[in-house]
Amino acid sequence: MSWIDIGHIDDIPLRGARKIKTELGCVALFRTAQDEVFAASDTCPHKGGPLSEGIVHGQSVTCPLHNWVFDLNTGQANGEDASIPTYAVRIDGDRVWIDGSKLIARSAA
Repeated sequence: MSWIDIGHIDDIPLRGARKIKTELGCVALFRTAQDEVFAASDTCPHKGGPLSEGIVHGQSVTCPLHNWVFDLNTGQANGEDASIPTYAVRIDGDRVWIDGSKLIARSAA
């Protein structure tokens, strides 16, 4: 894994999200009420809603456009045949790190 320091945990609002831009598109960092941090695609596969603007509850986020609920552990949409990519995150002290190995665009060979 190739870890990237994203910032201080307080840079992500409690029960909220922060969006970062990567070569593969936007990734949302979600912070739960228990200070757990998850990373997933910021784009809902249903209508392209910005998940970073959704409601974080438990270990899930609800899309602000059409209320699809995604499990932040797996990326799976509850009751739907759809999912979003998720990314490994770790907390070291008060710093948030994301595994950058999946965030680098790969060329088609």
